[in-house]
Amino acid sequence: MRIRPLAVDALIAGALTTVAVLLGQESAKQGWVELDAVGHVLVALVSLPVAVRSKAPLAVLLVVDVAWFVYVTLGYWPVVGTFGPMLCVYTVASLRPPRTSLACTALMAALWIYAGAISEDSSMPSVVGQAVGFSLVLWRFGHVARRSAELARQLKREQDQRARREVAEERGRIARELHDVVAHHMSVISVQAGLATFVFGSDPATARAALGTISGTSSEALEELRRMLRVLRAENAENAEDTEDGDGTPAAPMPGLGRLDEMVERVRGGGVPVELRVTGTPRPLAPGVELCAYRVVQEALTNVLKHARGAAATVELAYQRWHIEVTVINDGHDEHEGNDGNDGEGVIQDRVRTGSGHGLIGMRERAKLYGGAISIGPLSEGGFAVRLTLPTSAQAAARGDDATE
Repeated sequence: MRIRPLAVDALIAGALTTVAVLLGQESAKQGWVELDAVGHVLVALVSLPVAVRSKAPLAVLLVVDVAWFVYVTLGYWPVVGTFGPMLCVYTVASLRPPRTSLACTALMAALWIYAGAISEDSSMPSVVGQAVGFSLVLWRFGHVARRSAELARQLKREQDQRARREVAEERGRIARELHDVVAHHMSVISVQAGLATFVFGSDPATARAALGTISGTSSEALEELRRMLRVLRAENAENAEDTEDGDGTPAAPMPGLGRLDEMVERVRGGGVPVELRVTGTPRPLAPGVELCAYRVVQEALTNVLKHARGAAATVELAYQRWHIEVTVINDGHDEHEGNDGNDGEGVIQDRVRTGSGHGLIGMRERAKLYGGAISIGPLSEGGFAVRLTLPTSAQAAARGDDATE
């Protein structure tokens, strides 16, 4: 159960009043006027108002200081009434600007010195030292508390702003995911639909095969769209991590390198000869690394379907000790190519034309997100290539280990 600040202040006020009354019983032994009914009332006025010090710190401080002034003037033991004013000084210093809090601190120090001045056997140097010392220490504590609260609020604002930026960036990444999924599947569906229309009368078997590819591809696209929409509609982390649809159907897993052969088959069905080569020993990788590599291959093959129809493509996946390397090469002319093909034999140019669209930009952002490196550009011997290197361990990512072994 959370205790409200007002209740805490009320308990503090009650404790201060109790201590002051008990200490006041020793007034006569210390040579001061014994507490009577008026004295007890003044003690209450000095201590009890601190129960609302957080609501009206300045008003409470003035009431307490006036009551303490009257209490001291009537000859009662000044020490009994010091607790309330001291707590009020700390409160004002923690809630109000330094100019205001320093004035209140000076007021308490002046009252303290006044109490010593009207006492017969007080040592004024000691009284002045105590008045200034205690007042400044309390002010300093309150000022530090105020600065700490301000820094905490500033940190909270910055965290909220950063969280909003991260949410916006995540939505941007989700939008790019959606672009990748839709662009790839729609390209395959478009090609297959054209093929089915062209051979519908002359080759019914090929037309049926094309329609079957369209059916499977569209179903997969709908599954991924449903997953993306569920993430976009999630209002909190619990909803975002929900793994079932509303009808209880488990959500499809995010695609990974194990599904590259399915993608290659779909592209082959679209009329592009694609060869998949895997070297090294396949091993489980982090889901984010697999998804990043999968999406880059997907975007590269989509570009082949769009811009290099009739070219042959090769997808190479190499498992290295600390990283993986994925290369997609097509041997035909690509609309993204430049006109200068003399950059060195076999060298992949690391540039993207301004008209390349969001797909190639998305590849770069994905590689950067996972600490990898990507090269995109034309080959000197003709064709176009995309080469992605992704670290598969935290150590490799930290040192940028992307060299082949």
